[in-house]
Amino acid sequence: MNNLDYGVIGNCRTAALISKTGSIDWCCFPDFDSPSVFARLLDYEKGGHFAIQVSGEYRISQRYAAHTNILVTSFESDNAHFDVVDFMPRYKTGDIKGYYLPAEIYRVFRLRKGRPSLSLDFQPAPNYARDQVHYNYEDNYLKICPVENEKDSLYLYSSLQNGQLTKGEVFELTQDEFVLLSYNQKLIRIDQDRVDLEYQRTKLYWRNWSNRSKKFAEHQPLIERSMLVLKLMSYHRSGAVLAALTTSLPEAIGETRNWDYRFCWLRDASMSIDTLLRVGHEGAAGRFISFIRNILIKKSDSFQIMYGIRGERTLTEETLDHLAGYKNTRPVRIGNAAYHQKQNDSFGYLMDVIFKYYQFFPGTLDDIEDMYEIVKNIMRTVIDDWRQPDKGIWEIRGQEQHFVFSKVMCWVALDRGVSIARLLHDHNSADLWQQEADEIREDVMHHGWNESLQTFTQTYTNTDLDSSLLLMEFYGFIEGSDPRFVKTVEAIRENLQFNGLYFRYKNMDDFGIPTSAFTICTFWMVKALHAIGKENDAKQLFDELLQYSNHLGLYSEDLDFHTKEQLGNFPQAYSHLALINSALLFTDEVQTSRFIRP
Repeated sequence: MNNLDYGVIGNCRTAALISKTGSIDWCCFPDFDSPSVFARLLDYEKGGHFAIQVSGEYRISQRYAAHTNILVTSFESDNAHFDVVDFMPRYKTGDIKGYYLPAEIYRVFRLRKGRPSLSLDFQPAPNYARDQVHYNYEDNYLKICPVENEKDSLYLYSSLQNGQLTKGEVFELTQDEFVLLSYNQKLIRIDQDRVDLEYQRTKLYWRNWSNRSKKFAEHQPLIERSMLVLKLMSYHRSGAVLAALTTSLPEAIGETRNWDYRFCWLRDASMSIDTLLRVGHEGAAGRFISFIRNILIKKSDSFQIMYGIRGERTLTEETLDHLAGYKNTRPVRIGNAAYHQKQNDSFGYLMDVIFKYYQFFPGTLDDIEDMYEIVKNIMRTVIDDWRQPDKGIWEIRGQEQHFVFSKVMCWVALDRGVSIARLLHDHNSADLWQQEADEIREDVMHHGWNESLQTFTQTYTNTDLDSSLLLMEFYGFIEGSDPRFVKTVEAIRENLQFNGLYFRYKNMDDFGIPTSAFTICTFWMVKALHAIGKENDAKQLFDELLQYSNHLGLYSEDLDFHTKEQLGNFPQAYSHLALINSALLFTDEVQTSRFIRP
């Protein structure tokens, strides 16, 4: 059973998770990282939700409106049928660069057949369920007021009666109805015509965005859904890309690996942007580059592995002990103490994207020069740090070690820096950085390769394996035909595979031995098998992995080895970017005209 059977809606400012029975169980207002309004995902009893109750035997199904992030939940019986259409408005305004993306959710109840009876279970619980609320009934809206802080009120507009909204009164659906939950009081009249207009504008935006994407002969629906998810998880106002939309969904039930992922990791964001570039969305990459420029105001600014979605550097971690946690798995955390960790691999992904920036859309001369100062700062940092131990890609919270993959990604950073320098005719810097990159390669080959085991290992000093080593070929550090890479892939396949899925690693860390499969690692194995010439094995593994998405094609961070239940934060950018990159191995781009004839 897949217990993360949720759809996600959003507008690049915030998002909501909606269960397959139409209950909004997670939503934060006004932004992705704001306190939750609904958090039943983290506490079933008091977290807050907005559910739909029907009597009788209804068949409930869920789908996305084609090529959009608009979610449709259908309730159908022998005698009645209605749809609930959920969306957050997003569309361009009159200003060529302007977008409308308010913190609000529309729920449209569309009558399809008969006279269905239903009731609404509206239970907001603001501020992570720390605030009680009372209702003020105004002429044309319902004001939802936190008892302790009325400044954080929400506004509910609807064609329904107040009792039907707040008291759960049963009503018959005899025409289309709507509910709008807004962070702001609306300054325009909200009626059915306005609702329809917001729906059409939002639908047109997403369809246009999808239409600008490259099209592929195979797996197009899967690729498109993952692209739409990655787009939804970008914060429009800054260009930051979130790792996931949730906090504290555990990697394993009953364990303590529960983290807040509503932040921008350089690693995850760079991978996401690289993937969006591959499918034709250069604009997203350009906005992320702007985010990087904006968080590095001075040439001397230091780098972090992650930032808040507005560029915040301090992401203090705390626990919410009043919440029971997902399936009673505590602690529930907000903030993330990993922000101050040293993870040397982060620069490699970032430089890979910056190199593409210079290749495809460098901007004006002053933009090029500004970015090159950031490049030189990264190069200095990598040269100073690559010989030092770090926490690695998996954010080990224990002792720092010499992780092989961290060294590899330091090489990637310098390699891309060399390419940029030569592109800009700065040959002195290019020669210096190339010399350092060569030294890293020699160091990895000497200390990272274990001759007796015939494989690269997780660190310079242990004999454990690590799935991150599967990316060595992808980033150009080693050829897929190199016997050392082939043997490493085979060793990981033999030692980290269990029930068709893959561990990140199996050795003890500061929280014990991992017990769930990290979804992206299985996708990495698909790519690695393909790279070493085992295309049939790669395709078979890819096809198996596609069976483990939820009912809408969405993936979380982890999978249970035995039940294949989705675990971890959801939806996970890592998993969706890896799905796209894997799918592209088995399909060709369909050439389509940029212009559609009338």
